[in-house]
Amino acid sequence: MGFCFWVCFISLLNFYSLSFVSSQADASAEGTVFIDGKAPIGRIDDDFICATLDWWPPEKCDYGTCSWGLAGLLNLDLNKNLFLNAVKAFSPLKIRLGGTLQDKVIYDSDDNQLPCTSFVKNTSEMFGFTQGCLPMNRWDDLNSFFQKAGAKVIFGLNALAGRTIASDGSAVGAWNYTNAESFMQYTVDKNYTIHGWELGNELCGSGVGTRVSADQYAADTAALQSIVQKIYQNVDLKPLIITPGGFYDSDWFTEYIDKTNKSLDVVTHHIYNLGPGVDDHLVEKILDPSILEGVSGTFSGLHNIIKNSTTSAAAWVGEAGGAYNSGHNLVTNAFVFSFWYLDQLGMASKYDTKTYCRQSLVGGNYGLLNTTNFEPNPDYYSALLWHRLMGRNVLSTSFTGTDKIRSYTHCAKQSKGITLLLINLNNSTTVQAKLAFNSTMSLRHKHRSRISHNKHRIHKTTIIKLPQGIDGKIRREEYHLTAKDGNLQSQSMLLNGNILSVSSSGIIPHLEPLHVKSAKPIMVAPLSIVFTHMPDVTVPACKVQP
Repeated sequence: MGFCFWVCFISLLNFYSLSFVSSQADASAEGTVFIDGKAPIGRIDDDFICATLDWWPPEKCDYGTCSWGLAGLLNLDLNKNLFLNAVKAFSPLKIRLGGTLQDKVIYDSDDNQLPCTSFVKNTSEMFGFTQGCLPMNRWDDLNSFFQKAGAKVIFGLNALAGRTIASDGSAVGAWNYTNAESFMQYTVDKNYTIHGWELGNELCGSGVGTRVSADQYAADTAALQSIVQKIYQNVDLKPLIITPGGFYDSDWFTEYIDKTNKSLDVVTHHIYNLGPGVDDHLVEKILDPSILEGVSGTFSGLHNIIKNSTTSAAAWVGEAGGAYNSGHNLVTNAFVFSFWYLDQLGMASKYDTKTYCRQSLVGGNYGLLNTTNFEPNPDYYSALLWHRLMGRNVLSTSFTGTDKIRSYTHCAKQSKGITLLLINLNNSTTVQAKLAFNSTMSLRHKHRSRISHNKHRIHKTTIIKLPQGIDGKIRREEYHLTAKDGNLQSQSMLLNGNILSVSSSGIIPHLEPLHVKSAKPIMVAPLSIVFTHMPDVTVPACKVQP
């Protein structure tokens, strides 16, 4: 019967309904979540959730729509209380500063002899804009905001400085880091904390706009490491060396990682697996499990390259907006996109990805926050729930009964238990989820006295049944996410039937769970998402220290 036996089952009772689960569902089905609780299959950073800020000016347009407004780094309003509160809610949120135009940014530090002007639209230029400049007073303002918000900053450096573009479209020559070094020295002199310096944006493999060979990029990475070591020699907290920030290419990444095994801390790659934002079939793609699963080859490919190399570098998703060219209004900023986003977070975690940076925090049609008023879009709340509930250790999880359920389990972040994420892509079927484990596990019940507790160890081949008198007291926490009025393209999300909205003073709402008897089945309504925190279910994998 194989080396791995499913030896423990939680006894689940009859169908139950919640007031916010539609009674109009056409059908219900049963399925089983299999959770391997013996050992973690991956570990994520405690601050796994990351979001990006970009350089795009208001003139950035795609398919006739200009969706960036004043969201670019040079003109973003840093004085909005809601914006500050939205970032502070994560404590901390990693923020990656970068994007296409980062490789056309100069820094107005001491060495700069050029005029410090903003980007100007010019279709004859690479990336459609002229060179732009970051004034140091703007850098000061940005750092003031990041410090107040408690953000961890990753800054994307201009990797095209000093290179020429050859006739075949490749970028030739070594990276000229003179301006970057001056800018980094200014940053250290001002005591600004940078979590990581990232070199270049989408210049690896075949590149976007232009490309740099793996051999040259490795030499440039060594140069970055050298100047970081020099500038930060008297600074206790050293920043990470991060590259290459582009699309996964097996051959390129293999060569690059092999040549940077002593100079690189983080390997970043980008994901836009849904195609162009103009695609009218994005919703269907998001709800297609085969399309969601299709990108697993990228995660597994990079994971295997790292595992089979001598590098100590970790894998990050450095930028992921799903649909490129600024996304699609009322899709990538609407409820339906949480199916894609949370599935990405779960899948990336399975392959030992340490951090996942969403494009964007604000800007385009895929912002976690609304571009004009900073009101949270649905994915903001999805990200916040993940951040608060999903711990570092990742458990192997699978679901049988339907291919429309996507399932992921982590050790819980704030208890010794586990948190299960279930995503129902079916538009008409409520799924009743049973749980099964392949390891010895425990159920804990704490008495009201908080002095003693009963611990019920579940042994091999034993069906889990809660003891008499306890089954009504052991409870789990559930967070059911649904679209307002059942409209997948709504920009309002319901949590346990209640609309999520900020207060008039810009306060992010509390995310309160339902408390459900553990003897009840986990009900996943059609086209809904459920986080289930089970603090009293403990498994060996969650005793392993990250």
